[in-house]
Amino acid sequence: MAIPNSSYTEIITTTLSNYRERMADNVLAHNPLLLRLKRKGNTDSASGGTELLENLQYAENTTFSWYSGYETLSVEASDVLTSAQFAWKQANCNVTMSGLEMLKNASDERVFNLIESRIKVAEKTMANQISDALYYSNTENSGKSIGGLQHLVADLPTSGTVGGIDASAQTWWRNQFYDFSTAGVTASATTIQHAMNLVYLRSLRGSDDIDFIVAGENYFTFYEESLQAKQQFHKADVGDGGFVSYKYKGADVFYDGNCNTNRMYMLNTDYLHYRPHSERNFTTDDRKAAVNQDAVVVPMYWAGNCTVSNRSLQAVICA
Repeated sequence: MAIPNSSYTEIITTTLSNYRERMADNVLAHNPLLLRLKRKGNTDSASGGTELLENLQYAENTTFSWYSGYETLSVEASDVLTSAQFAWKQANCNVTMSGLEMLKNASDERVFNLIESRIKVAEKTMANQISDALYYSNTENSGKSIGGLQHLVADLPTSGTVGGIDASAQTWWRNQFYDFSTAGVTASATTIQHAMNLVYLRSLRGSDDIDFIVAGENYFTFYEESLQAKQQFHKADVGDGGFVSYKYKGADVFYDGNCNTNRMYMLNTDYLHYRPHSERNFTTDDRKAAVNQDAVVVPMYWAGNCTVSNRSLQAVICA
């Protein structure tokens, strides 16, 4: 029996609902950085608030002193805590169906196949867009997109505001960097490891060290060729989703096509966070009927941002 339009819209909503978890998993596995954050428990959802906050320890307690006997001790208050604030960013993708398409797909099997195909396209679109945005500079799409690695781990960290904190005034809020052009060195397979060694040491804080490195095509190739010259080969870890990877001082080194070809990010992922809203994490809304069209729309939504709680332990190599 033919399916009336009112029942058809329920099929759309039900099918999208069934895909909800699959969509989230697909997005999280689409990018090696996001996959790492997920595995370390740094995909921290938030239930609300005007902004996303990261609580920071930015200074030592100034009352510490060496003393002798009855010497007066300082009891002055020490201002050692602050917060970085990150704006909510929103994304949307819609699955649509016209009344004519409903009529043409008037059997259970055909309806489901058409819906499923469109869901898969929406799923891939969301995955590609979010993964690409993880490397954004916070200015794309008039600032409405995620503030990605080009924002959180800046090429020029001595200026700019991240999380509401001005890095030009707060030196402790600057990430590490190595610029080949500033150093007067040509990026190549023979120079890439020297740059990595420098920023690794600058990012080292006791047991806190770089654990994840991601690079674009040129810089990943330079690193790969630097290993081949020394006959040091490492197999990709199949447990990391099949991404091409190597090792550097215990850190995983990944290639990501979304990363700028002339950049390498050396990250301490304990202090990087993926913060989706708990109620807008690739969720679907109720279907909506167009007022002036014979069509229905089922919207998919995402809201959140990427945040950082310690920039000094992050580094970028660029040219």
